[in-house]
Amino acid sequence: MKKIGLLIAFALLVATGFAQKAEITFDKTVHDYGKVNEDDGKVKCTFEFTNTGDTPLVLNSVTASCGCTSPSWTREPVAPGAKGKIDVEYSASGRVGPINKSITVKSNAEGDVILRITGEVLPRSQNK
Repeated sequence: MKKIGLLIAFALLVATGFAQKAEITFDKTVHDYGKVNEDDGKVKCTFEFTNTGDTPLVLNSVTASCGCTSPSWTREPVAPGAKGKIDVEYSASGRVGPINKSITVKSNAEGDVILRITGEVLPRSQNK
């Protein structure tokens, strides 16, 4: 009888441990730069997020779809209810035309999150 009670207690403890997880919630997943000038060089934006789960959130990797986009992010674990950020820098120089880039966020939360930056880079001749 004691073994059955211990087995049930252990099963409940394991089930409770699996129920806890980190969740990442962004204030936005798309940033539109609008029209930017090629002469502006690098333009920046920030994606803020909150850990809406009940265990610490860790961003394992944040990668951009091309080398013209550089993300930097909160490296330390984000406690439940706390906020973090991902700063994204896009290099407009020499890249006239539409901006449509993605940033993939991998963390200990369920599933990856895809962030997007959009806009349009105007050539130097239209800047005047």
